[in-house]
Amino acid sequence: MISDTLTYRGGRGNPIVLTHGLMGRGTTWSRQLPWLTRLGAVYTYDAPWHRGRYVTDPHAISTERFVADLADALAPFGRPVPVIGHSMGSLHAWCLAAERPDLVAGVVIEDMAPDYRGRTTGAWEPWLHALPVEFETADAVIDEFGPVAGRYFVEAFDRTATGWRLHGRVERWIEIAAEWGTRDFWDQWHAVQVPALLIEAENSVTPPGQMLEMKVTGRLANYLQVPGAGHLVHDEAPQEYREAVTSFLATVAPYA
Repeated sequence: MISDTLTYRGGRGNPIVLTHGLMGRGTTWSRQLPWLTRLGAVYTYDAPWHRGRYVTDPHAISTERFVADLADALAPFGRPVPVIGHSMGSLHAWCLAAERPDLVAGVVIEDMAPDYRGRTTGAWEPWLHALPVEFETADAVIDEFGPVAGRYFVEAFDRTATGWRLHGRVERWIEIAAEWGTRDFWDQWHAVQVPALLIEAENSVTPPGQMLEMKVTGRLANYLQVPGAGHLVHDEAPQEYREAVTSFLATVAPYA
């Protein structure tokens, strides 16, 4: 029985699982579903603290908690599956691949690096705390976050009778990001034994050079930097993203 943290989005054949970034949700992959569902049976995953404003998690926030939850979601497939991650979801995917290669056939890592130590969330915390809990219109969300990220958050937020409501707690999201400033995940990356595709935005949020170093130190890693793209590469450069991921999934098929 498929986990209730996964949502089937269409397609047939081998499973493909999509993991979202911080403050995201599985619904934000909508523009990739038309072509991904021609490549397999696609499922989106909703991470803890991103499942609705009033959905709680009994565990303390840690990367280990996210990885354990993702493992529980993938285990019912009974075989390794490709995991396509964005940002935070990429980190959890490669940490799971390192720990449980029996669950992960390959990973797509989009604009996420192993070491953010010393980088605090302080600069953007006041802005986050100032966000309204609910926006009255989709245009208000887009005005707040911009045309690309705004569309992403319209899809992520809880839809209510009166607007679009944050689908989690700002203080929890800040706590998730703050952990990344206290530790690194190079050991987990070096332990990954499955194929990996590294996609970095030219206008990346990652520390310079780290994703290229991941390519050099990864066992089966390929690297692509996408000119002109920002953090949401899959939305800002959809054709380049589609071509890279489609080719990668073809190479992962023997491992699935």
